[in-house]
Amino acid sequence: MNDLFLGIDTSNYTTSMAVMDQSAKYIQEAQELLSVAQGKRGLRQSEALFQHVTNLPKLMEKLSDSVPNLAARIKAVAATTSPRPVVGSYMPVFLPGVGFGQGISSLLHVPFYALSHQENHIWAGLYNSQGPSKKRFLSLHISGGTTELVLVQIDAAYRVTIDQLGGTKDIHAGQFVDRVGVALGLPFPAGTDLEEMTKKSQKEIIIPSYHKEGQISFSGPETAAIRLIGQEDPADIGYAVFQCIGRTLAKLIRWGKTQTGESQVLIVGGVAANSHIRQILLQRLNSYHLFFASPRYSVDNSVGAAVFCGLAHSGVDFFGNVFPDTCI
Repeated sequence: MNDLFLGIDTSNYTTSMAVMDQSAKYIQEAQELLSVAQGKRGLRQSEALFQHVTNLPKLMEKLSDSVPNLAARIKAVAATTSPRPVVGSYMPVFLPGVGFGQGISSLLHVPFYALSHQENHIWAGLYNSQGPSKKRFLSLHISGGTTELVLVQIDAAYRVTIDQLGGTKDIHAGQFVDRVGVALGLPFPAGTDLEEMTKKSQKEIIIPSYHKEGQISFSGPETAAIRLIGQEDPADIGYAVFQCIGRTLAKLIRWGKTQTGESQVLIVGGVAANSHIRQILLQRLNSYHLFFASPRYSVDNSVGAAVFCGLAHSGVDFFGNVFPDTCI
């Protein structure tokens, strides 16, 4: 049987584990969304941490039941340890995944590899979208906790160097979506339900977008959207929110190209799963090379950690199987 590599991610709202073999053609994933009470707009770190501690053994049991001889086949373990790969980046929610992963590593006497949550998203995007084809590219990370345009460089050891170019100066794109969605009576996180609601939209409402020298803002648009509640149809408000985000991000990406010369852009994070935002970016940036992961690999998952685990442990041959067109 093929060797396997285990990836673990414990983000703000999802506990996730994934295994991949050395051919990068087999994935078994188990994940659990964290529970958020109706009407709430998030979880305290302590609440999320407790749920991760509860979920991890259950997910391990699911993987063990579905993957034959799992323990004997795991050759390395990777877990996300921080939000971003920079000094001082820290959130308690990652501690359960790190501890669980290091425990498995010690028990099985296999290597443990650490990466950030942002790197995890980038590797999942690269794996699923089969691009960019260069080792230096732009990446737009849009989620409930991050809205950043970064310059990514991948070295020969598959370590990712990430330099932040621009991003939000207040709330994140996902927070904008969730706050409006919850105000409209939707459960948190609200992205999927708000997108479904927009299918009934019949009127175009413009919520102004803001960008200046790599800085974008969603607090003003949030206020404008909340004021529309009770005056406009909820479906039209939701559609306007997604259109505003798309226009804003298009401006940010254009600015990023002027700073770097790069036109290949990998777009990752839970908000990147939204079809309206994808469409407006493709329309407004039709001369760029945009790479989107499928919605499954855009939202929080541990596939990127499993990919990196295999790359870090197995090297070039594994990388060639995952990204045959990449010129690293």
